[in-house]
Amino acid sequence: CIERLKVEAKSLGLWNLFIPPHLLAHVPRGHAPSIPMSYREYGILCEVMGKSFLAPEACNCNAPDTGNMEVLLHFGTKLQKEKYLAPLLRGEIRSAFLMTEPDVASSDATNIETTLKKMKRPNGDVYYILNGTKWWSTGAMDPRCRLALVLARMDYSECDENNSTQGQRPHSAHTVVVVDMKNVEMVRPLKVMGYDDAPHGHAHVRLNNIRLTTDDLIIGEGSGFAVAQARLGAGRIHHCMRAIGMAVRCYDLMLERALTRKTFGKFLGEHGGCQEMIADSAADIDAARLLTLSCAEQMDLFGARTARDKIASIKFAVPNILSRVVDRAVQIHGGAGVHDDFPLARILVGMRTLRIADGPDAVHQRTVARIELKKMGKKMMTRSKL
Repeated sequence: CIERLKVEAKSLGLWNLFIPPHLLAHVPRGHAPSIPMSYREYGILCEVMGKSFLAPEACNCNAPDTGNMEVLLHFGTKLQKEKYLAPLLRGEIRSAFLMTEPDVASSDATNIETTLKKMKRPNGDVYYILNGTKWWSTGAMDPRCRLALVLARMDYSECDENNSTQGQRPHSAHTVVVVDMKNVEMVRPLKVMGYDDAPHGHAHVRLNNIRLTTDDLIIGEGSGFAVAQARLGAGRIHHCMRAIGMAVRCYDLMLERALTRKTFGKFLGEHGGCQEMIADSAADIDAARLLTLSCAEQMDLFGARTARDKIASIKFAVPNILSRVVDRAVQIHGGAGVHDDFPLARILVGMRTLRIADGPDAVHQRTVARIELKKMGKKMMTRSKL
């Protein structure tokens, strides 16, 4: 089914539309989107695709592949692009991003314990040994998954050069590497509140003495945090707009239910309580949509770094806002709302998960608060000089 949809999407020109304008020059010939889109324009399309569980993959615009492809487009070597990027752009393989770890609070990237040990042979050739454990490795369970981008901490203990991670800035000790999935040990599949999210799924994995070379590094040693942040900015807009699409689907189901079900001699939509839920949901969807599109426009105009506060804001605000919409839809559906006959329960789980994925709410609230306090501090200093 999905392969047939991919063929149709390609024929309609609805393929690889996630690629932003600033990366088009890096796209291999024959893989560029038919219609280059800004972040704002693509965000609107993400809402449409978000209404379906199949649409993002059918258009080769699904996570985590989009973020990984952007990383390879921006930072990948010629070899990495030929081996991994080209088949990803063709939709022939899938990928994973391995960052979260079971034994540490991974929302603080400086806690990461997976190590990339630098080694030197007697002739001076450099190689690396990767060791660690990761979980919530989205996409790793998919049989089509061929590669993973892995965030690891540099270990120079076996290297003669005086290049210790001690004393470095916290985030300069990390590196992102490309790992072939055949070298990754699967510990177990993971379910999200009972859902296995097949076929792509999530996994608990081990990285056991995986030998890598300099050809497997993204950019180079110590650039891991910059790479991770580069892939997350646009990804958070994609997540939020797809979530809006899911919420709109639930909202439509809510309206249909309110117009067709009766209690106490009246349709549900004629009861005041139901009308309040509908009105609140309509306002919440508009608020989430406008907040996200405003963020996308800031990224289009000024780039991800300048829009950092907007990106953090939508990441914690939008899932919270939309969770209320989905919860109301579940309530209006009654028993049917928590059954798999409708997509409501699955979408509600997805909304709750989104408040943790790519960093929990508290991390992004901390970012916004710090930026806002810094802005006010500058204003106060300016006023004091007048």
